Amino acid sequence: MNYIGSKFSLIDFLQSSIEIIIQQCGETRRPAEMVFADLFAGTGVVSGAFKQQGYSIIANDIQYYSYVITKHIIENNGNLDEERCQKLIEKLNETEGVKGFIYKNYSFGGTEGQEFRRMYFSDENAKKCDAIRITIEQWYQNREITDHEYFFLLGSLINSIDKYANTASVYGAYLKRLKKSAQKPMKLTPLSILHGEVQCKVYNEDVNRLIKNVSGDILYLDPPYNARQYCTNYHLLETIARYDNPVIHGKTGLREYTEQKSVFCDKRKVEKAFADLIKNAQFKYIFLSYNNEGLMSFDTIKSIMTKYGEYNVYTKEYRRFKADNARDIKAQSTVEYLHCLVKN
Repeated sequence: MNYIGSKFSLIDFLQSSIEIIIQQCGETRRPAEMVFADLFAGTGVVSGAFKQQGYSIIANDIQYYSYVITKHIIENNGNLDEERCQKLIEKLNETEGVKGFIYKNYSFGGTEGQEFRRMYFSDENAKKCDAIRITIEQWYQNREITDHEYFFLLGSLINSIDKYANTASVYGAYLKRLKKSAQKPMKLTPLSILHGEVQCKVYNEDVNRLIKNVSGDILYLDPPYNARQYCTNYHLLETIARYDNPVIHGKTGLREYTEQKSVFCDKRKVEKAFADLIKNAQFKYIFLSYNNEGLMSFDTIKSIMTKYGEYNVYTKEYRRFKADNARDIKAQSTVEYLHCLVKN
């Protein structure tokens, strides 16, 4: 999934930097004896990598579609029958498309006669998405699938349909003509199953409220860096995940998102929110990913973190995320900072 802020390309950098810090502190416990928290989990890339290292994981994201994907990646360990999962995927791929909410509101054919003719998906892929989503929910409500299978299938749908979206990358706009990838017939592809042997828990909460109720050893924070809200950039994935027939408005068909707006995207509020997060964190090792173009300055972050213990920082240059090729982007790369705090 092409996701803004994904740390997939930085996993080695993050893991090696975190390992250096905890080794320097004389940490002798094995990963299986430690709790790693990823409280802006996104699509679970970082928490999934540390799960594979053997850590007990706490993950969280305020966006429900992120919660669904991460819940599968983190909580599904040895509790899924992979052969049965594959059969469920095959059965869903055989379903006939239906004219459901996604078709009626986000495809060109479905929005005929409406004020806005939207083209987020081809007509056939929109109908296929509706059919699969409705079937997953029916199976779940009829108890034909378990909780673990439900999040596996729903996460697989969200991850799969994104590959056929008729967008430049995010869902803030759709293209005027179907691009090649959007013309291909949708196929449901299963998400990988990451096996683990330790206890893991995933939340769907506001991070500043959750931080007061969780504790552990390593806290990793990867908040939004700028004013772009994930709830608007990925609103359509949120609707597919919830499938709650929301009231939508405007050219892009936005759902109501007030409850999911992040204060970390607000220049007036981000500093206080971050300071409260660090203050209330019940973790010894705290790591913050943030780049040189974020709403908070380097000095602000350093000033807040140094109040609570020993501070250090690592840097890594990497290619920036591009939503499309038409934007006038001055720099081809950004500098990623990994701010490190060993909390007193």
